[in-house]
Amino acid sequence: MIFPDTLPLLLAALLIEAALGYPARLYAWIGHPVTWIGALIASLDRGLNRESAAFAARRLAGIVALAILLSVTLAASLALVWLCRLAGAFALLPLALLASTLLAQRSLYEHVAAVAEGLENGGLPGGRKAVSMIVGRDPESLDEAGVARAAVESLSENFSDGIVAPAFWLGASGLPGAVLYKAINTADSMIGHKSPRYLAFGWAAARLDDLVNLPASRLTALLLIVAAALDRQADASAAWRAVRRDARRHRSPNAGWPEAAMAGALGLRLAGPRVYGAVRVEDGWMGDGRAEATAADIRRALALYHRACLLLWGLAGLGSLAAIGL
Repeated sequence: MIFPDTLPLLLAALLIEAALGYPARLYAWIGHPVTWIGALIASLDRGLNRESAAFAARRLAGIVALAILLSVTLAASLALVWLCRLAGAFALLPLALLASTLLAQRSLYEHVAAVAEGLENGGLPGGRKAVSMIVGRDPESLDEAGVARAAVESLSENFSDGIVAPAFWLGASGLPGAVLYKAINTADSMIGHKSPRYLAFGWAAARLDDLVNLPASRLTALLLIVAAALDRQADASAAWRAVRRDARRHRSPNAGWPEAAMAGALGLRLAGPRVYGAVRVEDGWMGDGRAEATAADIRRALALYHRACLLLWGLAGLGSLAAIGL
């Protein structure tokens, strides 16, 4: 481990991000680590992804691009760890501040809550406008139930890859691990598509993202199931059954786990056929409840998400106590 107290670091980062988020003024001033990573990925895409090249050559170029991305981000994160450790016993604070930028508890809650508010105050047009900020599917193809389902699905999936996954790698290997995860996940979101331009070039990024998200997706499902057991308005046993029955039916090897857990816990059906741009994607349904989701169901999902975040804090806290020998 680069920093020996990774679990206290994780706990501190989670608490800082939940309290402060990422200030809008700071974003306007210097951007965000994900935007910096994205700029590097875009540069590698422009320089290495030659559409005239053969499929095998483009796949190799994608592997090279991913290797460059990971080398640069690893070097940068190691340099930051070295600088922070110059503070000696106080190194945890600057490291936690840096690590908190790789988590998204607060912003995820706010963006999903905005969809509920949009539906409640602006009807279907308000819901469509808000949900277009967090999902890639065509908002005009969604009715009110579709908007609500999309928000709950986004909450479930992003809880896994925007919070639990970077937290897992932060706890396992410190700041460098979380930074590498974020680089891989950002690469997948930008180039890991099955479009003509990225089918070959983005292959390595997509496959590696599937691998590094595997433990977190299962942990996220477990957190949601336990959270449901602590919530009178949720059904933990139905969440467990939905995960066992439906998670592997999802077209993603990871997204089905948190979506199935959320669907079962809330008595909903999530995923299923969807429209991205002009393309209809056929997918399995997660859960066997009702498909007619509402703004109230988004609120219920947010409450369950909040409990699951508290459970994640609890795991980090218990691990921290164990790490310091208490």
